[in-house]
Amino acid sequence: MIRSTLPHLPLRALACAAMASVVLAGCVNLAPAYEAPASPMPAALPSAGVASATPLDIGWRDFFVDKQLQGVIELALANNRDLRVAALNIERAHAQYGIARADLFPTVNAAAGGTRSRTPGSLSTSGESRIASQYSANLGMTAYELDLFGRVRNLGESALQSYFQTEETQRSTQISLVASVATAWLQLAADEQRLQLARSTLESQRKSFELVQRSHALGAQSGLALAQSQSTVDAARADAAAFDSQVEQDRNALALLVGATPPAELLPTAATTADVAQLLVPPAGLSSSVLQQRPDVRAAEHALRASNADIGAARAAFFPRIALTASAGTASSTLSGLFTGGSKAWSFAPSISVPIFDGGANRANLQVAQAQQKIQLATYEKAVQTAFREVADALAERRTLAERLDAQRSLRGATSRSFELSQSLFKSGAANYLDVLDAQRSDYAAQQTLIGLQLTEQTNRLTIYKALGGGWKETASTDAQRGT
Repeated sequence: MIRSTLPHLPLRALACAAMASVVLAGCVNLAPAYEAPASPMPAALPSAGVASATPLDIGWRDFFVDKQLQGVIELALANNRDLRVAALNIERAHAQYGIARADLFPTVNAAAGGTRSRTPGSLSTSGESRIASQYSANLGMTAYELDLFGRVRNLGESALQSYFQTEETQRSTQISLVASVATAWLQLAADEQRLQLARSTLESQRKSFELVQRSHALGAQSGLALAQSQSTVDAARADAAAFDSQVEQDRNALALLVGATPPAELLPTAATTADVAQLLVPPAGLSSSVLQQRPDVRAAEHALRASNADIGAARAAFFPRIALTASAGTASSTLSGLFTGGSKAWSFAPSISVPIFDGGANRANLQVAQAQQKIQLATYEKAVQTAFREVADALAERRTLAERLDAQRSLRGATSRSFELSQSLFKSGAANYLDVLDAQRSDYAAQQTLIGLQLTEQTNRLTIYKALGGGWKETASTDAQRGT
């Protein structure tokens, strides 16, 4: 500890010393120079068509064209608890960055106080009791660290990158939420269609059973045909009950994602068959670097930058720390003389701490920081690779969807005609009832498969949009006005 006894250090000089210490702080940065990692994926994305715009530039309001679905997504963005937690995490990270950044500046406090004491004569050198008073008022800073080796600055940079990471994580959470709500909404629409199909099939089978039952009573149909007809009715009943239950579960899942029960007018119905989202696929030769703009990839890069700064802070721990404590003000034995001439008082107490032996703690902390940086690098590369695979998988499915849908529609038409012909032949006595049942089952299965493929086609559009980083902006025009 070094204490100066230079007389009459004025407040202005103290302020100048504090400003000089701020300027001198952060002269050296021991963090390794950051270099963007090399891309661990092909230079171009697979192509499955021609896109009119990059999904990153299209807000979810422009992507989803169905007004009912837009309304449900709006409710989810306002009420979903996961998104609310993500937003609160941003506030916390911003506050933590503010705390770390504050360490770059000295903390100046104002203090005033007074003491009054009596010393008995038995303890006084004069043998007489004595009453002493002391009053003071001053400004001072305590243990302000001169950041000569960048320790505090790197800790602040780490906190800043963590804040940016939290922002990107919130955007990624919003993308996932929008995609999950849309998927749940589409699933509900598909199951509504399946339920309607099951109910209409049940009604048709009941009518057929009644006809077979009357024919059996007249001796025109065997007991086998009656039993077979009864089995189709029971199977249709089971399917209708199962899809009825599934629809209720879909509604519950959607309500959980939304954070509230969506109004009935925003829910899909069995008649919801039109395209609810645009078709966006990357143009041929689109650079895979666009995936680096995905919020989850950006979050991983900010985490990598933060770990880079942590290495700098860990390296700085090997070097001396210089801290300044100083104050300037007035002091007097009487309250009335506190601000009179000759009452100025000051103190200046710089200190230096030099690491000599710590049992290897500093070296271990540096090794931890370096290992964490390697972990974050691998995490970043994995995020990029995952993003590329998600796009590639979605586009691979996209290439065959049109053909699969066309084939399934053709198959459905064929099974429908087969069912109609088998009914006509059965009524004319040219076919048995088993042929009718087989044709009916084939037609029913073809319709169910077609509904599933239509759902797959819609969710594939959504998957491509999400995989390319769309989904967190509201509208392209709104973001352009905000300058983002």
